[in-house]
Amino acid sequence: MVRRPVAWVVAVVLFVEAFGVAALNWFLGIVVDRQDMSLAGLDPDTMSLSSKIGGIVFGLYYALCGLVALLVAIRDRPAAGFGRVLLISAAVVHALLAALVWGLVGWPAFVFMVVVLALIVLLLMTYEAPAELADTPPVDEPGPEGDEGSPVTSPPAPTTP
Repeated sequence: MVRRPVAWVVAVVLFVEAFGVAALNWFLGIVVDRQDMSLAGLDPDTMSLSSKIGGIVFGLYYALCGLVALLVAIRDRPAAGFGRVLLISAAVVHALLAALVWGLVGWPAFVFMVVVLALIVLLLMTYEAPAELADTPPVDEPGPEGDEGSPVTSPPAPTTP
């Protein structure tokens, strides 16, 4: 099975990425604070503080996505509800970041973003159906006339007056 190893890899990558994004934004906040320069009249302290807050927020977001992937790996069940929405949003964020870093950073960062995007999509797609439903055979239910095993017939086609 490829499901659990992919979930473990996604969890580790998202935790590392959470730390990396938070550390990078914190570092950029320190650089802006020490330069004491304004950008288009903005206060340097405000830019520094907003960079640090943004790093913490995005770091926590990626850590939460990593936690969802970790729970998927431990439980060996698909993410449902809010966890699934988080993983889908992380995939969308990685797709947008991949398009952005292609022009700004270069192809190695683009490849990294696309690989993480592919891992998240693979995690979402390998857990397509719940395990309980996938292992049970379909149940023959009685038809509308009550006879066992007969296929259900479709209703007559509508006619126009």
